[in-house]
Amino acid sequence: MPKRSIQRGRPTGTTTYEAEPAIAFGAAVREERTNQGIAQETLAHMAGIERSHMGKIERGEHVPTLPLILKIARALKCSSAHLMTLTEAKLAESAPSSD
Repeated sequence: MPKRSIQRGRPTGTTTYEAEPAIAFGAAVREERTNQGIAQETLAHMAGIERSHMGKIERGEHVPTLPLILKIARALKCSSAHLMTLTEAKLAESAPSSD
């Protein structure tokens, strides 16, 4: 019997995180950034991260760590609590109503 090759990593399309909060946080960051008239590349530079990584965060493809959330908040000149409040509001908007 031929040996099967072992594939590394997750199968395509699977995630190990909850996408909904990641998408809501990304939308909150994008909203705050655009309200301030800051380009994504500029925000990434101010936060000390790659622009492509910032794009993944804003699209909800990556869940940032606490230190990264703090860097983004500092770059946006707002508190991390403000970003979390915006995130919670986005989550509430997308939650199915119990009517």
